[in-house]
Amino acid sequence: MITKLLVANRGEIARRVFASCRRLGIETVAVHSDADAALPFVREADQAIRLPGSTPAETYLRADLVLEAARRSGADAIHPGYGFLSENADFAQAVIDAGLTWVGPAPDSIVRMGSKVESKSLMAAAGVPVLTNLTVESATEADLPLLVKASAGGGGRGMRIVRTLADLAAEIDIASAEAASAFGDGTVFVEPYVESGRHVEVQVLGHSGGVLVLGERDCSLQRRHQKVVEEAPAPHLPQAVRAALHEAARAAAAAIDYRGAGTVEFLYDPVAERFFFLEMNTRLQVEHPVTELVHGVDLVELQITVAEGQPIDSGLDAVGGRYG
Repeated sequence: MITKLLVANRGEIARRVFASCRRLGIETVAVHSDADAALPFVREADQAIRLPGSTPAETYLRADLVLEAARRSGADAIHPGYGFLSENADFAQAVIDAGLTWVGPAPDSIVRMGSKVESKSLMAAAGVPVLTNLTVESATEADLPLLVKASAGGGGRGMRIVRTLADLAAEIDIASAEAASAFGDGTVFVEPYVESGRHVEVQVLGHSGGVLVLGERDCSLQRRHQKVVEEAPAPHLPQAVRAALHEAARAAAAAIDYRGAGTVEFLYDPVAERFFFLEMNTRLQVEHPVTELVHGVDLVELQITVAEGQPIDSGLDAVGGRYG
């Protein structure tokens, strides 16, 4: 059982994790940069450890300093929050190697879902619908329009819409350069662009007994490929499509024996009433409170429960989730 948990993050998400820990009787540890020393999340923790420096690169992104803070504080678990080191498989492994409980998915799951190219291949093998990967040589006029996407990262960077085949090679070069600059990885891929596509993501929780699906969120309202509004449940979604989305998300998580909270993102074509796997976020998301409010659950508490190896309460099925 976890008795003292360090949050390797700052601000709102640190406060959110602390709130669940207080209710569960778990002591909390904050880490903070010099610039953040006076912020509320530092005061709300039972203990605070300074990370010398002011920038994220000097502090919150320093896995060695975070692990040393855990050792000094006597914490027996680390929650990564979102951003920073939350999807860093090496950090997750280092936490485990230090004998601490990692409140997140297995490092292998982070690696396998970290590449959009590899994850698409995995999902196709698991029977989850994916868009066809295309190349300069294989793409035809019938495939247009196309979308060039970065394999790593997100936030709309490394993405280019292509409407003529003559532009494809040049757009691949531009997207690759942008991806390399933003993420340190210039790998890109090409797939059909769904003009009327909606972005629908499914909240999952993998545990020892299977995969709990806690509904979906529609995040189609975006600016520059970045989410602006999240709505749950997704509006104007045929019930058969909703059920199929949930089943596909369950299959995606089960395919990698996923443990913990995660989000499986899909592109939904409302004209054809078809959906396609986009990616899986192997962490808690900024928008997790939308699901919590709709379904009446505490996702942070569920993360901790899974990390402790405890069974998930079957009563959750009554609030909208279901077990796979």
